[in-house]
Amino acid sequence: MSTLYDTGAFLETAIQAARRAGEVILRNLGRVSKDDIGQKQASDFVTSVDKESERLIIGTIKERFPDHHILAEESTHEAASGGYRWIVDPLDGTTNFIHQFPVFAVSIALEYKQETITGAVFEPLRGDLYTAEKGKGAYLNGKRIAVSATADPHYSLIATGFPFKRRDLIDPYLILFKNILLKVSDLRRAGSAALDLAYLAAGRCEAFYEIGLSAWDVAAGSLLVAEAGGVVTDFGGGPDYLSTGNIVAGNPGIHPVILEEVRGVFGGSIRR
Repeated sequence: MSTLYDTGAFLETAIQAARRAGEVILRNLGRVSKDDIGQKQASDFVTSVDKESERLIIGTIKERFPDHHILAEESTHEAASGGYRWIVDPLDGTTNFIHQFPVFAVSIALEYKQETITGAVFEPLRGDLYTAEKGKGAYLNGKRIAVSATADPHYSLIATGFPFKRRDLIDPYLILFKNILLKVSDLRRAGSAALDLAYLAAGRCEAFYEIGLSAWDVAAGSLLVAEAGGVVTDFGGGPDYLSTGNIVAGNPGIHPVILEEVRGVFGGSIRR
């Protein structure tokens, strides 16, 4: 297990890695050819930019913390050891990036003893950096942020993502989508879970839910929401959203409303 470090060094490293990766992403925006794109499964793409971004992030982390473990989307899947483990999404919103749809981000989180303690989400197109440390609040470009105070569903904007990796769940998901839409102001599907959660933490929407995500999609963003005063659970209302991939996040007033609707359609859990 690693020696205990100054926790400020963790956030500093996450920020440095995220900004470096953001430079790679912006430099390559609009320059990706078909030869640079691979397909992991239906509608799930990876580009040479994802891989270059990930190599840079891992290199930055390992240079400073060589004994830390890494869980990264495209390459390194080291098991949690009870010590430190970084959870990395080098380009969240790859399909958007391929099409130059301007919603994508870098997401970097750090676990200690299986608890997320540091998170950074960087939106390179806007230059916006969302950061959080356990027990120290959430910040956007150094300014503290908080979830929305809106408690009336009719005035709430809800973010979501379609279960494109779980096509067997599309029909019940569409039922849930309709049920929620009838209760709230509107829904948004932008294509980056990391940014959905960051926007939620900044008060730009009231809740977010999605099915079948991976830990790297939500580890940093979920810490942002929690540190901004929000609530983050799995579909059963418990804490296992990183392992189940099913997440409901929201401000304290709207989270229970969305969770009730989710339970009404899916119950408390869904198999991966």
